[in-house]
Amino acid sequence: MKNLAIFLGSLIWMSGGLFSGKAAAINSDVFTNPNGDNLQFALSEAANMAEDRAAAKEREAEALYRADRLNEAMGLLQDLDLEYATIGDNLTRARILRNIALVYYQKGEISMAVSTIDRSIQFFCNSQNCESKIVNNATENLWADIIYLQGQLQTTTGQLEAALESWKNAAKHYENIGEISSVTKSKIAQAQAMMALGLYRDALDTLDAVNSDLDKQPNTLLKAIGLKSLGDALRVVGKIAQSQEVLGKSLEVAQQLNSTEMVASVLISLGNTARGNDVEAAFSFYEKAIFTCGNDAKCAASMVPLDGRLNQINLIRKNLDNRLEIFVNYDSKLESLIRESQAILREIPLTKARINAQLNLARSLMALSSSDRVKIDPELLAPETIAYQLASTVAEAHTLGDKRGSSYALGNLGRLYKLNQMWDDARKLTEQALLLAQQLEAGDIAYQWQWQLGRILKAQGDREEAILYYKAAINTLDSLRGDLVAVSSDVQFDFKESVEPVYREFVSLLLASEQPPSPSDLILARNTIESLQLAELDNFFRDACLNKKQQVQIDKIDNKAAVFYPIILENSLEVILALPGENMRHYRVSLAETEIETIIQELRDALTIPRLQISMRFFLRPSQLIYDWLIRPAEQDLAASGVETLVFVLDGALRNVPMTSLYDGQQYLIEKYSVALAPGLQLVDSQPLARQQLKILTAGLTEGRQGFSPLPGVELEIEQIEAEAPTQVLLNQSFTQENLKTAVDSFPFQIVHLATHGKFSSQAEDTFVLTWDGRLNAKELDSLLRSDSQKHPLELLVLSACNTAAGDNRAALGLAGVAVRAGARSTLASLWYVSDEATAALMSAFYRELAKPGATKAEALRLAQIEVLQQKQFAHPYFWSAFVLVGNWL
Repeated sequence: MKNLAIFLGSLIWMSGGLFSGKAAAINSDVFTNPNGDNLQFALSEAANMAEDRAAAKEREAEALYRADRLNEAMGLLQDLDLEYATIGDNLTRARILRNIALVYYQKGEISMAVSTIDRSIQFFCNSQNCESKIVNNATENLWADIIYLQGQLQTTTGQLEAALESWKNAAKHYENIGEISSVTKSKIAQAQAMMALGLYRDALDTLDAVNSDLDKQPNTLLKAIGLKSLGDALRVVGKIAQSQEVLGKSLEVAQQLNSTEMVASVLISLGNTARGNDVEAAFSFYEKAIFTCGNDAKCAASMVPLDGRLNQINLIRKNLDNRLEIFVNYDSKLESLIRESQAILREIPLTKARINAQLNLARSLMALSSSDRVKIDPELLAPETIAYQLASTVAEAHTLGDKRGSSYALGNLGRLYKLNQMWDDARKLTEQALLLAQQLEAGDIAYQWQWQLGRILKAQGDREEAILYYKAAINTLDSLRGDLVAVSSDVQFDFKESVEPVYREFVSLLLASEQPPSPSDLILARNTIESLQLAELDNFFRDACLNKKQQVQIDKIDNKAAVFYPIILENSLEVILALPGENMRHYRVSLAETEIETIIQELRDALTIPRLQISMRFFLRPSQLIYDWLIRPAEQDLAASGVETLVFVLDGALRNVPMTSLYDGQQYLIEKYSVALAPGLQLVDSQPLARQQLKILTAGLTEGRQGFSPLPGVELEIEQIEAEAPTQVLLNQSFTQENLKTAVDSFPFQIVHLATHGKFSSQAEDTFVLTWDGRLNAKELDSLLRSDSQKHPLELLVLSACNTAAGDNRAALGLAGVAVRAGARSTLASLWYVSDEATAALMSAFYRELAKPGATKAEALRLAQIEVLQQKQFAHPYFWSAFVLVGNWL
């Protein structure tokens, strides 16, 4: 952001010519005498000559500034300030002082720039209301330029909220006088402040509007900056393909303009966008950015080379376990990157950007110091070295007045003490960091220090105090919700590192102790698991798209249903069981997380890999083990309670295997109970199925499209559905997005059945269903199915022929995402692609059972699956267990 702020600041120089005559200080009424006009004429001529000399000097200063001869420009401007001070021309002094502040800013002398812009404001306002001094276009333009630069300086010193207001005010004044390019510049700056504050949705809206205007204009640096900012915002909200496209356009513009620094800056952004999917490409983009700056003095002196190196360090740190070619013999590269980064940090001026860079490096060094795979100079990773760097950052942030930076620096210093088990010092530093964050009302920082205090107190054996801080951290996260994608935006840490562990550690604190958890602990743990599910889905969609409902007791939804909450922790599988009308139960399986996930993967492989399906022994072992973990300890309680439906709120890798296939040694779970999945009771619409004749909209593909294979069995599947209930069909060419929307809009269907290829992934952009003319992702499916003509929510969305992404441990998160986002009370979908014949038989049986009076969706699916598994050719769970019901099971 610092680089772009400098770009934006240098786009407009406040030069002379703003006022007619002698800058409003001399007019025909001021100098008169009884002896006639000669004296007035002489004075006027003198004034004009003085004005011409001043204007020439100011133009020379501008030329020197643009040539990067900043000291010479400063000398001329200071001379001009003295000249205008002599004649008492306050408005022109305000302009000159604004330009002096800009030169200080470019030189990195921030404190001088701040004091100079304050003087500029004082001379403009002249002890009056500043707005009252705006009397014409010239004064309005001057005032806009002054407060625009004030916004840049506020950003540099960490006053992001104030900067945002300054830029909004500047944009208003630029708009009043028709300075369109300056309006655009101000709005881009606003968007950058919004992103720094975590307001990515607002930033995206602002940048979309800006870039729709810029698209029509010729290529300029401002256009490149606007496109880059939009690309950055698109990345953060999860629109990776769009981010790459927009950044590519920005790069083209920057290259056409031969702006080396802008080219390098866009390359950094392209690396940031690539790193989630292609680590090698990201590393290469960072390398190119550093190389691009190498032969350009201005670029080399910017933050870009440092950003490139810090991102490479971070990338290596996060991928130490990857066997990627670029990380072979990475130790020497890593040591060079660290030393080079430290050398650059010693040379650059003190700004908010430098504070952030120092924090970024310190955080990476702390993480690297705990790895036994890193073989570099131990002095670089020594606690004393990192502590000195962080302590210096604390002092520098205080000098700069950067309270956010101060909070981050203190908190990370506390973290370093925690890592070295210096508990009392760690607690004091973290408390100081938390106090600063709370004073700023910065929840995105505060939750991190609440979490850290919870960890410190837990380590000190103070369980009750630790619980209080963990609860506070989760409450803060819950209040942020839509900004979860932006937490720690100053240093860019991700959800898996900075959010998810808060919930898991709290559950571990509540459940994984030697003493049995109390009923209140179980309720709190259950609520925490529910909140984690919601946070994961918010992160999946990169917005707070889900309407959280009030927590409902299970017996208020269905007094014949039990809910299982299994959660995978580092050293155990913890299970909470909620039975209707009873206190919750808890039991534990003491196994390492890696071992738990290995068994789960064994079951998934036995269900989906053809060569393993030959012998049931590959399936029975993991299936029975997981049954023993989840169900066996509760068998007697379940039987005594009279429940008929088991609802699972699954965690992690457990989402990728069907609970219906669990085997007790004699029967599958589906043969004893109806089974459903829920992303949490907070997200379940508790209304039962409306009892009326079913009306179904069915759409499907039998022909291959977009590289996907044909699905010849879809035609039989649709025919069998038509035989069970009134059905409207869109097949092949007629199954387009537009036709699907028209059909949904024209009639209130209870069920939409899509028999087409689809994929569920842990990335929203990679979760989709195939149509004849494209792909519908989860968000698009949501808007398409939420028709205005639908007076009631869709009862059921069926996704046939879909599968979860292979090798993606969180792929079924995409299924949960589709289920809750699509606006349907329930979703029935397959975890893997099943044979055409088995799918057709299962769907025919499902709709036949669902049409019966009093049938629930879960019971209809249970009976359909039993009917299929009883057929010899489909007895293997591969054929019948892939389909899972998510959401309302009634």
